[in-house]
Amino acid sequence: MKIQKSFDDETLGTIYVVPTPIGNLEDITFRALKVLKSVTVIAAEDTRNTKKLLNHFEIQTPLISYHEHNKLSREEQLLSRVESGESIAIVSDAGMPAISDPGFELVQSAIERNLKVVVLPGANAALCALVGSGLPANEFYFYGFLPRKKKDKEAELERLKQLKATLLFYESPYRIKDTLSAINTTLGNRQVVLARELTKRFEEFARGTADELLTWASDHELKGEFCIVVQGSDTDFEEVDDIWWSHLSVVDHVNYYIDDKQLSSKDAIKQVAVERKMHKREVYQTYHVE
Repeated sequence: MKIQKSFDDETLGTIYVVPTPIGNLEDITFRALKVLKSVTVIAAEDTRNTKKLLNHFEIQTPLISYHEHNKLSREEQLLSRVESGESIAIVSDAGMPAISDPGFELVQSAIERNLKVVVLPGANAALCALVGSGLPANEFYFYGFLPRKKKDKEAELERLKQLKATLLFYESPYRIKDTLSAINTTLGNRQVVLARELTKRFEEFARGTADELLTWASDHELKGEFCIVVQGSDTDFEEVDDIWWSHLSVVDHVNYYIDDKQLSSKDAIKQVAVERKMHKREVYQTYHVE
């Protein structure tokens, strides 16, 4: 059993795990900037990418690469520097290190050697997508990137099929259609939310069933890494539908289907009546009166 308490002692080396913005540079924290300026070296997934971040905030701290292909050989070097009293920061290209990015092995080895590890809070794409999806967030399962091969991908989805928790995945724009197809085939036509370009100028959420989003993806040019949020197995479809529009008025609900889904006002009113379990006439009167 090991107990680590956070305390300030400049004579002890420390590994700082520092999240970086996933798009909007304003999402960096004051504490993260302070740490990046004060450490001896920054271990970065891609030094070229991190250099842009450092230049923006006028940070001169030296960089050293630490990525998927050199993490094992680099580990001993970094840990030895911490043991000698230096402090280092580890960053990924964006978001929280060790979450579908390098970092886990370094933290694990540091703990085994009784070295101090301090994790800073910060940006994470999966949590942003989950909260913005409108799907239940009280229980969720983060998977990361599914396997590329269709057989392996479907096998993993089959393993996750009975989970009650909302499911979170990452996916590239080149494989998003294949993954949506696998979700539809293996998990069924559940409610799904696609989030892309999070925190950036063209941030976008696409919400619907797996089948609807597969059609949407086929009709649009897809750019940027995606977060996929999938309804859990125990949530009734109608209950999930209730969640996403619960903050909308009847008028806004109807306008959503007219403006965003390109439905006629008649069809939009009909759809809203079904979802809200109201009479069409009641929705019609509310919409036109307001």
